[in-house]
Amino acid sequence: MTPFADRLLAAVDRVKNPTVLGLDPKIDYVPTSIREIARQRFADPAQATAEALLEFNRRLIDALSDLVAVAKPQFAYYETLGPHGARCLAETIRHAKDRGMVIIADAKRNDIGPTAEAYARAILGETDLVDGSSKAFLDADAVTLNGYLGADGIVPFLSVCDRLGKGVFVLVRTSNPSAVDFQDLPLADGRPLYEAVAAKVAEWGAPRVSACGYSSVGAVVGATWPEQARTLRRLMPSTPILVPGYGAQGATADAAAASFDAQGRGAVVNASRSLMCAYNLKVHEGRLTAEDFESAARSEAVRMRDDLTAAIRRKNTNA
Repeated sequence: MTPFADRLLAAVDRVKNPTVLGLDPKIDYVPTSIREIARQRFADPAQATAEALLEFNRRLIDALSDLVAVAKPQFAYYETLGPHGARCLAETIRHAKDRGMVIIADAKRNDIGPTAEAYARAILGETDLVDGSSKAFLDADAVTLNGYLGADGIVPFLSVCDRLGKGVFVLVRTSNPSAVDFQDLPLADGRPLYEAVAAKVAEWGAPRVSACGYSSVGAVVGATWPEQARTLRRLMPSTPILVPGYGAQGATADAAAASFDAQGRGAVVNASRSLMCAYNLKVHEGRLTAEDFESAARSEAVRMRDDLTAAIRRKNTNA
């Protein structure tokens, strides 16, 4: 089975675009026409909401899958709708995979032992059934993890990843402002805590480096901290980095470029609202509405690709 990192980098190389489509949908993002159709078809408002979100996701995926090779559904947005949301999430993942996209499950799971393995099998692998068979319900390609519990919370995921060719992205330096509350705390040796986490991520990944030169053990490093990202790239030379914070959270392409290697590879940059709700961008004011979300998202995906490509080129030219 092809290792996760090889599949991830090959997918990015295929479209020449390191963008990740973040699928964090709210019903307010969905155009009226889709909401009305769902409301007429389903008497249960929760089911109608989930179906509207699913149709929105499908159409975004269809509009972007030839330009953006990676999708990242954020689990919380689906879990709010209970069983209907669970189906929406599963169908969204299936549709994106059918379009050739690599799926990063943004679940930020963390537990130990058998419970951690159960999380891994639920999201990445298969579940054992009463008749002795097993079935993959979500079958994502990778999952985000909180490493606060140490190896006990990570190794069970890695066992599943090794068996199935899947990957993980461990939180190292997150994009939110209060990340400094814990992640910047100095250790006895003078390093900030996030550097110690990075060292562990590199250690877990070392035996899992594949043909592309990268490991199936990735890191989450926010674009809002470019100086730290440059340090972390040096500390984790074989670690694929998932970069949140670009766009709606305020980080620029030049800040996001700090997580890429000298060949312009090894990182992917998430965009959620700036793609899902691209019709709200100032450049489209007076021209596009929510009903034009597909063409607006496509236009923004092209602009973001070109923005990131230029920033990565500048960074490596000036290195």
